[in-house]
Amino acid sequence: MAKNRTVKASSMRAKGDPIGRLRDSLGVALLGTKFMGRAHSIAWANAPKFFDLPLKVEMAWAAGRDPSDTHEFGRNWGWRGSTVDWKETLKDPSVQLIDIATPNDVHREMAIASLEAGRHVACEKPLAGTLKDAREMRVAAKKAAKRGVQTFVWFNYRRAPAVALAQRLVSEGHIGRIFHVRAAYLQDWGGPATPLVWRFQSAIAGSGAHGDLNAHIIDMARFITGQEVDEVVGAIEETFIKERAIVADAKVALSGRGRRAQSTRMGKSTVDDCVMFLARMSGGAVASFEATRLATGNKNRNCIEINGERGSIRFNFERMNELEFWDDTRSAAVKGWTNILCTEAVHPYMKHYWPPGHLIGYEHGFVSQAADITRVLGGHTPEVPLPDFEDAWKTQCVLEAVIQSARRRRPISVREID
Repeated sequence: MAKNRTVKASSMRAKGDPIGRLRDSLGVALLGTKFMGRAHSIAWANAPKFFDLPLKVEMAWAAGRDPSDTHEFGRNWGWRGSTVDWKETLKDPSVQLIDIATPNDVHREMAIASLEAGRHVACEKPLAGTLKDAREMRVAAKKAAKRGVQTFVWFNYRRAPAVALAQRLVSEGHIGRIFHVRAAYLQDWGGPATPLVWRFQSAIAGSGAHGDLNAHIIDMARFITGQEVDEVVGAIEETFIKERAIVADAKVALSGRGRRAQSTRMGKSTVDDCVMFLARMSGGAVASFEATRLATGNKNRNCIEINGERGSIRFNFERMNELEFWDDTRSAAVKGWTNILCTEAVHPYMKHYWPPGHLIGYEHGFVSQAADITRVLGGHTPEVPLPDFEDAWKTQCVLEAVIQSARRRRPISVREID
């Protein structure tokens, strides 16, 4: 078995300093080395290159399960140490932030242990695979907050400049009173040929497209509108592909996005392929949400449209640099959809990247979030509000209300969940 490489701390927390106040540097340990591990590694490596940060980011540890894969990952992605024992990272005094990018079933254990050890925690979404786990994480975060320990959740789409601009337009009143929220997250990678990876196993993932994709669009709707989901009034969950091929080599898929499996052994898929629901928002708007991995021809169509009394906005992540805006206060002669290319320095985050018209991509949402996390831990204000465990708990409650509504076939108030 390959041995862990030793980390030599270049910066340690000053003796007697409150955990919430850091000096000079931010030591980060990443737990998880697959799809999200790569995205987070890019973020931590590049945030200091694009942003003027109050703390120096130190990429201390990468922790995974397979020794050879983990150590190779650490070398390739810029981590100065690697380990197959994630608890080892909590013994390093130079580590102040634990970044959890693992499957959902281990979020609770890792987050609570890290918080109790006095480490700040950034956790992937959804907050957890189950409501019980999420509730325990929320309680632990509240206790830790009293000691100055902070939490963050990687709802990275908030940091697409077009999404952040949409939130700004709504908050400034350009849309007026909101009538409709219409959101969908459509992918097509989950067809019959996709093997039975962890994302199709409820014991690990908790849910399928629901927790993976609906979590994003619920958060995006809450973020842009400033409204909460009050009630789920109708929901459907469906598993179209009941069985999937079991493959011995987990490397056949990139975080669940697999190629055709060369196997005749089959196993039961225990999560949803599609979940759709209707809802009422706290400000009086009505909303629809749809998440699926079987929308043939849609690769990563994360989209939202919001209709108000003064205008409308719509966004599609497959054209992530653009926001469409309808200004209903304009005269009939010029009224129409305006396509805004969100690459000007006045657009959220864009002053940190490239000149106007030079597009950014998927990874930049993570880079911007890593920068904002570092800003907050350095005592500064983030460019766009960061979700913490309490914020992500609200989305988790909506996810649970949807499942209860689908299975009990009746409206469910989100207050019944919390």
